[in-house]
Amino acid sequence: MTKAEIRLKYKYLRSLLTEDDIRLNSIAIADNFANLDIWDKTYFHVFLPITNLKEVDTSYIIDILRENKKEIIASKSNFDTMEMTHFLTDDKTTFLVNKYNITEPENAESINIEKIEVVLVPLLAFDKNGHRVGYGKGFYDRFMLQCNSECIFIGLSFFDAEELIENIAPNDCKLNYCMLPAEIISF
Repeated sequence: MTKAEIRLKYKYLRSLLTEDDIRLNSIAIADNFANLDIWDKTYFHVFLPITNLKEVDTSYIIDILRENKKEIIASKSNFDTMEMTHFLTDDKTTFLVNKYNITEPENAESINIEKIEVVLVPLLAFDKNGHRVGYGKGFYDRFMLQCNSECIFIGLSFFDAEELIENIAPNDCKLNYCMLPAEIISF
């Protein structure tokens, strides 16, 4: 399937999810995340879910990271430059929802992208080769290309892998793992 076909399919499948489906599956994904061998890392970039798009609720993973005394980084998206800037968050950070329904940190300290060791990557779908399909703006692919070569990329998905995404571009970054409610997939 092409990226466009996959986007249509998974937006529809997400539309069928109930609040209970999202909550229970997000908790199961967080439980799987807790079992990854990444706890020697310190700096974790976490996307904050766009709730009206029924994304994985990362608050459960954020709780696990806080319990383990990890540094949590969130971003702001600039739709003029199509770039993201990254901020170290803590218990005092306030968050606002922008006009695209993206929750972003307001009063946080910016952080150098080179410090980021693990990135939780939002996606609509992924394939068995570790390629992902997002919403098509390229924010995360540009961001992932800027990360250091040791950075670990972890997708979060409610749904199993597609066999193949047909039209992968050279600048499309691959995942190292994908967290599902029932399993961890390693690429």
